[in-house]
Amino acid sequence: MPHTAEQWNAQYPVGMRVMAYPSVRPEHPLALAYRKRAAAGSLPASWADDPCRRLDTVTRSVAWALGHGAPVVLVEGETGGISLDHVDPILTETAAEGLR
Repeated sequence: MPHTAEQWNAQYPVGMRVMAYPSVRPEHPLALAYRKRAAAGSLPASWADDPCRRLDTVTRSVAWALGHGAPVVLVEGETGGISLDHVDPILTETAAEGLR
């Protein structure tokens, strides 16, 4: 996956279908702990919001770097930029052909 906003923008157009993880990625230890406790039925009340939420969505902006340098992009269904580390392009055959 591209690491900079410039690399992302060169490779993926606005409107690209993506899987976005607004809080934590599924492999993050917090996500693993949440799923384990949810399966056991032992989630504390303070964990009412699922940190493992994922969005099958599309980008709605070009990527840009925040003031401290982290690259982000806007996606449909979420307010504010999401780190490119938390966004995975979904390459359909049609999208893959367009990127070649």
